Amino acid sequence: MPTKKKKVPASKKYANGTKYKDSDGKVRTRKSYPKGHPKQKSYCARSAKQKKTDKVKVRRKAWKC
Repeated sequence: MPTKKKKVPASKKYANGTKYKDSDGKVRTRKSYPKGHPKQKSYCARSAKQKKTDKVKVRRKAWKC
């Protein structure tokens, strides 16, 4: 019988500075930019549907948007 994966809360999984593996298997660090990415405009304003995802909720809370 396969083991169950432990449910990790989004606040820990998507927090700024956490590490993840990309599709190539390279380990990367999550970086968030509260006032927009250096090469893009502000990232805080999202569509209504995107605001409902756990990942975006965590980021917006961290950025105080």
